[in-house]
Amino acid sequence: MNNENFDIDDIIKDLSVDINSGLSESEIQERIKKYGYNSIEEKKESNLIKFLRKFKSFTSIMLEFITILYIIFGKIEDAIIVISLLIINAVISFIHEERANKALELLKEKLQIQARVLREGKWKLIESKYLVPGDIIRLRAGDISPADCIILSNDILNIDQSMLTGESITVDKTKGNIIYSGSIIKRGESNCIVYKTGKNTYFGKTIELVSTAKPKLHIEEITSSVVKNLLLITGFFSSIVLIISFLYYHSLLYILSNIVPLVISLLLFAVPVALPVMITVTLSLGSLELIKSNVLVTRLSSIEDAASMTTLCSDKTGTLTYNKLTVTDIYPLNNYNINDVILYGSLASEISNNDPIDLAFINKLKELNINKDNYNILEFKPFDPSTRRTEAKVSYNNDVLYVSKGAVNTIFNELCKENVPGDIQKIIDNYASKGYRTLAVAINNNNNKWIPVGLVALYDIPRKDTPELIKKLKELGIKVKMLTGDALPIAKEIGNSIGLDPNKVVSGNELRNLLKENPGKVSNLVNNSEIFAEIYPEDKYYIVKSLQDKKEIVGMTGDGVNDSPSLKQAEVGIAVYNATDVAKSAASVVLTVEGLQGIVDLIKIGRSVYQRIVTWILLKINRVIEISLLVMIVFIFTEIILHQPILLVSSEGAILFFFLKDFPTIAIGTDNVKPSQYPESWDIRKLVLYSGILSLFSFMEELFLFIFYYFYLDIRSIAYLQSLFFLSIMYFGLLMLFVFRESDRFYKSRPSNLLLISTIIDILASTIIGIFGFGIIEPIKIIDIIFISIYSLFSIFVINDSIKILLNRTKIAIK
Repeated sequence: MNNENFDIDDIIKDLSVDINSGLSESEIQERIKKYGYNSIEEKKESNLIKFLRKFKSFTSIMLEFITILYIIFGKIEDAIIVISLLIINAVISFIHEERANKALELLKEKLQIQARVLREGKWKLIESKYLVPGDIIRLRAGDISPADCIILSNDILNIDQSMLTGESITVDKTKGNIIYSGSIIKRGESNCIVYKTGKNTYFGKTIELVSTAKPKLHIEEITSSVVKNLLLITGFFSSIVLIISFLYYHSLLYILSNIVPLVISLLLFAVPVALPVMITVTLSLGSLELIKSNVLVTRLSSIEDAASMTTLCSDKTGTLTYNKLTVTDIYPLNNYNINDVILYGSLASEISNNDPIDLAFINKLKELNINKDNYNILEFKPFDPSTRRTEAKVSYNNDVLYVSKGAVNTIFNELCKENVPGDIQKIIDNYASKGYRTLAVAINNNNNKWIPVGLVALYDIPRKDTPELIKKLKELGIKVKMLTGDALPIAKEIGNSIGLDPNKVVSGNELRNLLKENPGKVSNLVNNSEIFAEIYPEDKYYIVKSLQDKKEIVGMTGDGVNDSPSLKQAEVGIAVYNATDVAKSAASVVLTVEGLQGIVDLIKIGRSVYQRIVTWILLKINRVIEISLLVMIVFIFTEIILHQPILLVSSEGAILFFFLKDFPTIAIGTDNVKPSQYPESWDIRKLVLYSGILSLFSFMEELFLFIFYYFYLDIRSIAYLQSLFFLSIMYFGLLMLFVFRESDRFYKSRPSNLLLISTIIDILASTIIGIFGFGIIEPIKIIDIIFISIYSLFSIFVINDSIKILLNRTKIAIK
């Protein structure tokens, strides 16, 4: 953002305004119609549209399809149940997202910027949204520029553009220079003419880039992939059952009335209806846990994305650093000491100027506990761009002295030509190589002879917790990249001080040139670099996109308007405590207190959430494969060999499995888990393979149980067999939960109280239904319940748990 120089006369002519009286009311109304209001309109969806979107996921569509099938086959009660599940899931998800959005609105505490404007010859105070091109406004120290405007007078204004550019060093602007919307006036005062408003400002164009950013929602891809795999498995087994049934019965009517409803029930069981609810509940619980760590989640899926995050890109200014100049090194000269340098430098400073350099000297004076009570400032000359220094006339012990601080060349070449040490250039060059802003301090004891007191190096120092944060993130397997608009030397120095490799640095020009000449190499350059200097907002956006093209899951931290597009594009956009409203709106996570520890907590809690979701998915896959395989094999065997086909699972039983197992296991979302040390990755095929192998053992154990009852005990009642296997399938599923939740022996870690209690209640409910039947199934004898209980405990905790241990020593290990 260079100091563009406009011809004032041309601008006044183009905007048709009298700078002495301003615009008239009629002109203002015409310009509002032409240019619109000076605001960026947010596109907001109605609550109804937001709610209806909950029914567009792949899982929801499959449930809607199953509902239609139930209605076609006259299963109205079952259809009502499925519709109820759809609505419950949508309501839970919608309510949480609305709570998060309201919390964000409260957090922003938006204040309408007021502007001093000259209209019809009178100065007025109005809301900045009513400004139009051509308005004459007055900007003073401390003001935020409400629009892109051009300075009309010869006054010097010191401008902080860090929220727009990411550059921590302020710039001086004067007549004909443009002050961009969102910039902060640090020093000076002037009349300005409004040049551009609303979406036409630099600020507005950045917001337009935010609107084009579209983050990938991995949780939707995961849910969709799980559903497709489960339906594929169930569909395969169901197709075999349908084909054999048709060959055996030769009656389409019988198949439609007896076999198809069962197949639909199995398909319903295969669709992980409770998965979206389980994910929403688990993520919601994670977000509540994060609130305790002062982290506000505005998009729930970002918690899961944090578990998979492989790269964190971070803005420097105001995020990794404090966004204020600090004295970082002092080099005394001519027998003066460090305290002398700071004392005289602070005497040549004025706190009321709000100048960042003056404040750096004054803050260092306080830090060193230097007393200047005996010094009385008689006259102070603020910074002048023509002389590039400040100066003060000071009385001390009835003597008068002069002190000055400013640019090294000015102090040494103009004031102190004869008293500059010969080797001082090495020190200056060393500071320059590190990107420090170097100032010189000099004193004149009222004898017209200036003497150099010393050099002071200033720069925007890293936050105290930044190096430790970088270390922790690397220990968690996350690559860290720093993005800044600052010059290359500053970026390298800060990057090196916080633990990044100063040799892996790239400039914005290099990046932009490569993007034009050889776009294919950009992703590799970005992936192999750790420090990015001299970059623009759009560069940050494309850096995030390039990393995503390399299959990286990207996190982005920032605080300014310039960070907003990349915050929106990243899977995990993190706005820090002092971020602008625009940055907070673009982000999916907001840190609500100073410091960056919340990022580590976000990752750890995200990985814990991942472990819980994986446990649920493994259990669901296990149940679907086992039940589908058991139903198919027993049906085919009894039909072909015994000529008496047996369906071990009734349609009522399938519905019971659904309610007694799927929804109670949502309590997995509260389970005690240990987060992994490295980023998680979703490999659904691997999950299917891992769980499928254990499903084969569960299937063989269940098949042995069928053979035992059917052949050894000669139980031939299909209704009683269906009751027995309703109970055994329930016991197997609930006990397998404890196998899947722990990578070691099932008893090595304790489940959460809620999970343990809900499982016990589920087992008791299944047992009571088994004993009494309640008209749903045929009652089971107590002796059979005892036998199935013992058999299930032995099969799951002895055999299957041992198989799991062996699997975890292979390449297909999950946890």
